[in-house]
Amino acid sequence: MPGPVPDPRPDTDVRTVSRPRRRPHPRTDTDTDHAAGPHKDPDAGPTPTVVSVILVVVILGFSVEPGVLLPRPAAVPMLLLQLVTCLPSMRRLRGAWTLAVQILLAPWSGLPGFLGASVLLVVERPVRWILFTVVVLAAGVLAPGDGGAHSVLNGIGNALAHGLILYALTRLADLYTELRATRGALVEARVAAERERVGRSLDAVLGTALAEIIRLAGQGTEAARELVEVARTATERVRAAPPAQSADGADIPSAALTPRMVWPIVVATHLEYLVVGTAFLLGTGVAGGRVVVYVAALTVVVGLQAYHSLPRPPGVRPPYAVWTLGAQLTLALGVLVAPDGPYPQLVAFATASVLIVLPGRVAWPTAGALTALAAIAMLVRTDGPMAGGTALLLLDIVVIASVFYGLALLTALVHEVREARAALAALAVARERRRIARDVHDLLGYGLSAIALRGELAVRDRERAAAHLADAAALADRALAELRAIPGDGPDLTLAGEVASAREVLTAAGVAVRVRGEADAAHGVSDALFATVLREAVTNVLRHAAGARRCEVTFGPGLLRVADDGGVLPVRAQATGAEAGAGGAGGNGLRNLRERVAALGGALEAGPAAHGRGYVLTVRLESAGSLRAASSG
Repeated sequence: MPGPVPDPRPDTDVRTVSRPRRRPHPRTDTDTDHAAGPHKDPDAGPTPTVVSVILVVVILGFSVEPGVLLPRPAAVPMLLLQLVTCLPSMRRLRGAWTLAVQILLAPWSGLPGFLGASVLLVVERPVRWILFTVVVLAAGVLAPGDGGAHSVLNGIGNALAHGLILYALTRLADLYTELRATRGALVEARVAAERERVGRSLDAVLGTALAEIIRLAGQGTEAARELVEVARTATERVRAAPPAQSADGADIPSAALTPRMVWPIVVATHLEYLVVGTAFLLGTGVAGGRVVVYVAALTVVVGLQAYHSLPRPPGVRPPYAVWTLGAQLTLALGVLVAPDGPYPQLVAFATASVLIVLPGRVAWPTAGALTALAAIAMLVRTDGPMAGGTALLLLDIVVIASVFYGLALLTALVHEVREARAALAALAVARERRRIARDVHDLLGYGLSAIALRGELAVRDRERAAAHLADAAALADRALAELRAIPGDGPDLTLAGEVASAREVLTAAGVAVRVRGEADAAHGVSDALFATVLREAVTNVLRHAAGARRCEVTFGPGLLRVADDGGVLPVRAQATGAEAGAGGAGGNGLRNLRERVAALGGALEAGPAAHGRGYVLTVRLESAGSLRAASSG
């Protein structure tokens, strides 16, 4: 809210300084800065519930043991504890007790990857990576099967992949939730930093000028002309363009939670699938050139999947995606019909790439078609599995596709919400910068114009020069207090104080003031707005109304009208009409007032008087009910 001016009664010394009272500014929706750019509200994206669903689907998929239709009894509590450990809504419950119970269940649950993920999420660094390695190696010893190379590698690979992927998904989900929850904190931090920066800048420029004015006022009549020059120069600075923009601050969340951690996990898990798949092919007895071709196909498909899964900003497709996705689909589907071809998990990788690369309206039908083709190919093969085995393989396809799609989706969501937070913070900083520039213009311009007037009076009126200079010093001290309050919540104006101050300042300038109506009729937001408008109107009379002898201030229900009989100079004419609304030359003051009035549903009119000499500024507000609604908003 605009800054305070003393309310000198007839028996009150003008040099009495009233300290600014602090209360929130009436803000306007027009305080925007297009330089902040378009922004997305984080609430417009997927909710944390959607993020949790991704985690639940992946955890349920990983809980299905390869080749086993029903889970082991110990797998059920292991699954429930993993949900407690991974879901953002339950993470406050995870801790040493959940990890201890999972350690006891791990040998009988067939889900060592769950224990690995919990170790990474619960245990502190660097011990957690050592324990994770122990869990992964132990999974190879406990793996079901004949104890051959493939079963051991499969056990190690599953524990490694499951643990890393669940860790990555959980950390991304935590980050997504934290980013959404702290977007307000980031806005406040950026605005506070901007206020501090602007405060230093204002104090260095205008604070120095006001301190110089106070010093010159104490030197007597000899320094009066220099005082006027300093005040005029400071006034021009105040009424110039808004202050320069500052660089935005750094983001809040810890670097340990950045999506960059996804890159090594994507590479490691794909290498694991490649190693296990190669071991499987070598163990099937396929000989000759076919095994070389199959391993090459497996390598290319898994490599392309890793390429498609690498973290990228939202909406950015991998370069040459049409060619890489086409090659991956061709190889993955081709091996389904090849003699003794690799297992159909290659289709799972291709399906994940489809979901990551293609638009949603195309991706999901295509993914369903690929899964159906894999089922048909396995069922029609004479050497293919029976219906139960086919169902398990299809489940494996769905799980693998869901895992890597979920990883890519959560990474993209984190990017989106981080960008949205940054955009909201930039917009808030732009609004605050605009608000400060407007308040500096509207509040300090008046004080500096009044100071210059007192200095000029001291030059002309030698007998009362000391009193005029004392008044100038008091005004400078008051303006300094307002200057230091502006970067915060801002100083406060009262309408009664502005009416009294207008009488005093204009009378000193030789302008007779007449007040019609009762200023007490305005309350709340309208009181502050009318005080600001009156201050700007008086400033314009002091600066632009050459030859003015009368100024009339009229109050009515939702009405303020200020009229003077001064000449309409070109600079005043430029501040009217569309140019003022657009911030044209000479229109900063009226543009600011239009924004303030429009925010309360009112209208401001300014222009030459009907009889051809003088200037009239009129503000009309809506009903008191509308004002109360605007105030509460």
